[in-house]
Amino acid sequence: MTDETRPTEGRTPSDYPEPQGRPDFLPADDSPDQAGRLPEPPASFGTSWGDPSGRPSSGVPPYGGPATGAPTFTSPSYGSPSSHESPSYGQEGSGPSFGASNDSGSSFGSPSYEITGPSYGSGPTYGSGPSFGSGPSYGSGPSYGSGSPSYGGGPDNGTRAYESPLFGSPSPSGPTGGNTPPPPPPRQALPLGAGWAPPPPPGADAGTSGGRRGPSTPVLVSTAVAIALVASLLGSVGTYLLTKPSSSNDPGYSLGPLPTGGAASREPGSVAGVAARVLPSVVSIEAGTTTEGATGSGFLIKNGYVVTNNHVVALAAKGGEIRIMFNNRKTTPAKIVGRDPGSDLAVIKPEDTFGTPEITLGNSDQVVVGDPVIAIGSPLGLTGTVTTGIVSSLNRPVIAGDETGAGTEEPAYISAIQTDAAINPGNSGGPLVNGKGEVVGVNSAIATLGRSVNSQSGSIGLGFAIPVNQTRRVAEELITTGKAKRPRIGIVLDKDYKGQGVKIASSPSGGRQPVDANGPADKAGLKAGDVILEIDGLALQDGNELIALIRSKAPGAKITIKYQRSGQERTATLTVVADDEPTPTPS
Repeated sequence: MTDETRPTEGRTPSDYPEPQGRPDFLPADDSPDQAGRLPEPPASFGTSWGDPSGRPSSGVPPYGGPATGAPTFTSPSYGSPSSHESPSYGQEGSGPSFGASNDSGSSFGSPSYEITGPSYGSGPTYGSGPSFGSGPSYGSGPSYGSGSPSYGGGPDNGTRAYESPLFGSPSPSGPTGGNTPPPPPPRQALPLGAGWAPPPPPGADAGTSGGRRGPSTPVLVSTAVAIALVASLLGSVGTYLLTKPSSSNDPGYSLGPLPTGGAASREPGSVAGVAARVLPSVVSIEAGTTTEGATGSGFLIKNGYVVTNNHVVALAAKGGEIRIMFNNRKTTPAKIVGRDPGSDLAVIKPEDTFGTPEITLGNSDQVVVGDPVIAIGSPLGLTGTVTTGIVSSLNRPVIAGDETGAGTEEPAYISAIQTDAAINPGNSGGPLVNGKGEVVGVNSAIATLGRSVNSQSGSIGLGFAIPVNQTRRVAEELITTGKAKRPRIGIVLDKDYKGQGVKIASSPSGGRQPVDANGPADKAGLKAGDVILEIDGLALQDGNELIALIRSKAPGAKITIKYQRSGQERTATLTVVADDEPTPTPS
């Protein structure tokens, strides 16, 4: 390190801008003998300091001439004219630097040794062989491996000259030829000789012999790339952590705008199209007394009458009330016009219809299995409910009510239309319509897997509706006369018969003959004990089916019967008649 790169602190800079080599042998704790006088130089400098700038000596202490017989510095470097390259003291990157300062603030650059010759084992030189005064040069002196180094003797009899070879062993060119033991090294001597660190290994270069070697270029490039990758990763992670939502919500999420183009049109024959036409004509009914109540559905027919099931309004016949709510949520009271327990049909009249349109009645004789149907009503009080299905079966015998006769009203025998459209309690009395929106049946009953007093089962896909042709006839009779006629053929059935078909009783029962005189069966030639096998081509399974089929016919209708007598099959044609008064069973 040159003087120009350090604060002056009272020192005088060198006249030369180049780095000046100065061995730093001055102890840090040495002090001048008297004020105004520099401290004594080390023994290796002789008796006085030389001029560090290399100018001729003026002869005035402390930079005066050398003492008699003592070597002096005559040039700013250690190198001799014969050297190829003089060592430089204080330059960075050229070797180790040992700096020291004294109390007065003067400082000398630490020496730097650059190895330009072969390895230490083969006698390398420091620089090109500088010499201290007249002593042996570094270039021609012994190698590290030849003996213990020495920087000359210490103070001896008042003199500071070299008195032995620098490195301990005799040298032909040294000032003495004897084998003098090396003196102790001067204070703050360079780390050479016995007791110091071993020399560098053979073949070591200058960069590794005197100082720490910096990382190579590939290492620096790899480190830079690794740092860049890590910084990029950390930046990405930091950006994600700063920008990610605090929860699973996404504030910017959107499903886009709603579709435009107006309301989608519906085909008139679609479920939606049919429901749109039929729903305004369907009503919800509540009937009951102060202690009991029932709910159901109904539909508006011509002249403001409402058709429903008998079991929906039966409680009102015992002094209760009926209230109707239309599809527009308007309500009004209603009264019973007529009811028929045998067909489970009734007609009521609301006080106001609020402009509600009447429904269209279809033809149930044209219904076939597989036709699509729609059930509309108020299941469980849910008004305006629409369910869909198909016609599952026809002429399904259903008995609604108390079959034991213990009740006050006779059971209803229905030759029903079976459907898988969902029908639940509250659907009773509502319409079952076809794909045209025409009524083909009146929802009346459902099959359940079990019944209990305190609960009702829901739909299991087995619903039953009264055919609309029967409904039409009964409704007309109830509106015109207040009661419905009971169709009959004039026979009494054997309830204990278990064979194929239905058997006419063999003996009188309850004061009645098995076949009524001059009745439809008697006129067709039927006798007691005959077994009826079919009606209009439909094979009979039991007596309930026969009763339900007869009840579904209008008075005056003709039916064809196949029957068996004494093992022979015969046929006959009957004309259905009606009794003015309802009877528990057809006769």
